[in-house]
Amino acid sequence: VAMNTISPKLSTLSLALISALGLMSASAQADGVETIAKAVKDGKTTINLRYRLETVDQDGIAEDAVASTLKSRLTWQSGKAGNFSVKLEVDDVTRIGDDDFNSTANGQGQYPVVADPEGTDINQAFLKYTSDNFSWTMGRQRIVHNDQRFVGGVAWRQNEQTYDGYRFEYKASKQLKFDYSYIFNVNRIFGPSGAKADLGGDLHLFNANYAIDDAHKLAFFGYALDFDTAHAASSNTFGIRYTGKFANKMYLNASYAAQQDAGDNPTDFSTDYFAAELGGKLSNVTLAAGYEMLGSDNGVGFSTPLATLHKFQGFADKFLGTPGSGVQDFYLKAATKVGAWGFTAFWHNFEADTGSADLGTEIDLVASYKFNKHFSGLLKWSSYDADNHASDTDKLWFMINAKF
Repeated sequence: VAMNTISPKLSTLSLALISALGLMSASAQADGVETIAKAVKDGKTTINLRYRLETVDQDGIAEDAVASTLKSRLTWQSGKAGNFSVKLEVDDVTRIGDDDFNSTANGQGQYPVVADPEGTDINQAFLKYTSDNFSWTMGRQRIVHNDQRFVGGVAWRQNEQTYDGYRFEYKASKQLKFDYSYIFNVNRIFGPSGAKADLGGDLHLFNANYAIDDAHKLAFFGYALDFDTAHAASSNTFGIRYTGKFANKMYLNASYAAQQDAGDNPTDFSTDYFAAELGGKLSNVTLAAGYEMLGSDNGVGFSTPLATLHKFQGFADKFLGTPGSGVQDFYLKAATKVGAWGFTAFWHNFEADTGSADLGTEIDLVASYKFNKHFSGLLKWSSYDADNHASDTDKLWFMINAKF
């Protein structure tokens, strides 16, 4: 395991984890019911394998990228010892075949980027305390909020994004839940080693979910991000999200957020985010239309540096960083299932939020197939047609997943 990927702060956290494990053992022995031995015996081990072939044809780069990689994940979840449990997860990403892509860490800059660097990493390692309505988690962990537009795991990439810190979750009632995390390091997809592998700072992540009823839900969120080195990404963001289902098989998702500079950000700005998707089911086909706007102020676009960005604004990933003029994305979506097959199609039209620049269009097609409970496959294609942003790009993915 690449231990050099663990920050000094995480080393301190590891000592706290060891101490907590001692308390866990003492607690387990004191109540005379649960023991560490039983927690280990009751543990569950899972293995996940994901092979992916990704190709990229990008204008302006003479060579096409061809990335053949295998992600191997070993996960162990302990049983309970009193109110405590432990989870350990190790990921390995291995290249299969030639190194004909820019992983961001292999020095192959003559190829387009496929951000799947090789390496072995501790993906998760945490101690968790759980009671009836409260839990806290200490260590390296996966954190996903709402639709992952602001906080996500970027699980699409072979090296997942996880977080080092402390998380507190409280269920105040059947309808109301609170979730707060203090994070001091983000383990990014560009790891496990190298300058881009970690993103340190003082990060406060708050999310509250309120269920009006079974069909209508609200989420209130606030993110105070003060990065140690990525000062231009430091910001304070506060927002609200609504998800609703209606009797006529229609649904509506809508979000609004306001953002301003924070910490040592060198630019003063204040801007907004808005998104809405309206859809419904017609026979066996789900149709939807959506609009997403990331605004701009003082030449700075609304940013979501902890998001699962691949889920938004097209699978070609041409808007991983919001342009200084902001971006508006109007899109159409269609999805259906036929037996074990699933099919999804998107069409996007991108425009600048300030000014009148046309930022291009994109078509995305996805076909998935579930062979059985252990194996599934996916075929995915994306084509971005540039105008006043980036360059024409075609991407193709073939993927096989196995879980045991």
